[in-house]
Amino acid sequence: QVQLVESGGGSVQAGGSLRLSCAASGRTFSVSAMGWFRQAPGKEREFVTTISWSVGTTYYTDSVKGRFTISRDNTKKMVYLQMNSLKPEDTAVYYCAAGPYLGTWESAYVYWGQGTQVTVSS
Repeated sequence: QVQLVESGGGSVQAGGSLRLSCAASGRTFSVSAMGWFRQAPGKEREFVTTISWSVGTTYYTDSVKGRFTISRDNTKKMVYLQMNSLKPEDTAVYYCAAGPYLGTWESAYVYWGQGTQVTVSS
């Protein structure tokens, strides 16, 4: 099992920044990729970004390219999501996920955090 704990959510005005953190523990050797997904009220959960543990390959959904940056610290088993130029449409619960595959689909991820709320006001 792998445990994931997110932190860093909060409320910010449009144009502001937040950094989310995700701490991984447990059988992390079984994980090849870490990702962030989000779910806005009344909408399905969607892919945001992902990164491979080994070489750091990243993918982003189009709506966050140029604004969000994912990074990892292999030694600390941490993944970060730096979010800049935030927009009201970024408001959602953000989930950290871990799995054996580097992918943009939910089924690529086996382990999920509890989620952290991000609210962007206009």
